[in-house]
Amino acid sequence: MGPDGAPGPAVPWRKVLWERQPFPDNYVDQRFLGELRRNEGIRQYRYWAVVREAGFVGEQLSCVAIFITLWLYMEQSLLSPETLLWTSLACALLGYGLHRALPSQVDPGCERRTRLADLQSAAIFLSFTFGFSPVLKTLTESVSTDTVYAMSALMLLAHLVSFPYAQPSPPGSLSLNAALFASVCLASRLPGALHTFAMITCALLVFALWPCLLQRLRGTAPGQFAGVCVGVCVAGVAGLGSQWPGGAVLLALALGSVTLLCPLLLVRLQRHKDNIQGPWDEAEIHEDLSVFGN
Repeated sequence: MGPDGAPGPAVPWRKVLWERQPFPDNYVDQRFLGELRRNEGIRQYRYWAVVREAGFVGEQLSCVAIFITLWLYMEQSLLSPETLLWTSLACALLGYGLHRALPSQVDPGCERRTRLADLQSAAIFLSFTFGFSPVLKTLTESVSTDTVYAMSALMLLAHLVSFPYAQPSPPGSLSLNAALFASVCLASRLPGALHTFAMITCALLVFALWPCLLQRLRGTAPGQFAGVCVGVCVAGVAGLGSQWPGGAVLLALALGSVTLLCPLLLVRLQRHKDNIQGPWDEAEIHEDLSVFGN
């Protein structure tokens, strides 16, 4: 039958656009739903595997809590800048040695950095930070304390939201800049320039270098990575609890939700997923078209 109900030529319908056919534009035959495919390529998640991956989110949240705890101790003169500097130096040397000892997955075209290049980068950063510490100390003198705290909280939240959890080595520029901006704002409210220098150095260690070490540990030793994440989370809750018990309770609830509850919801809701594919999808080109770019 033709489109108007009159007898028409007995020609089969073809799914083409460049040929005029005696059928309406919206006509489909009985073979259309025969190509329906459901949940093609759906990845099945295991609960503890998701928990291990979500541990990076909880660990980064705990790192922010540890940094805030250190700042509170320095603001209340319970922690001297010299102690923080020597502790940061010891942790940096220990972490650097572990980072060099762990096997790395380097692309064939990339060259591994030498120890001399790493030493030069560290020396340049420390020299510039120490030289500009008096300037950074007075950077927010004309800004009210409430505004500084609000900006710091907003920047730390932006750091957590924009952090590249899937590939945190090296950290994303947006997340790292937001964390350093928050650290500069908080460090400017400390008593002296040496306090500012110690706080910014600690911020670089926590937000820039630590994720690189943790990413390599996740790729080479998953068991140790899970243990380190648990240790950092416990340290974050305990440290924050020594200054703000209510904040420690909120942090513990947030860590439990992120690392235990959310993976459980993901695994449970996966069974209700209904993704359909068929001939109505956009065309996908599977041929290698790079030859046409030459």
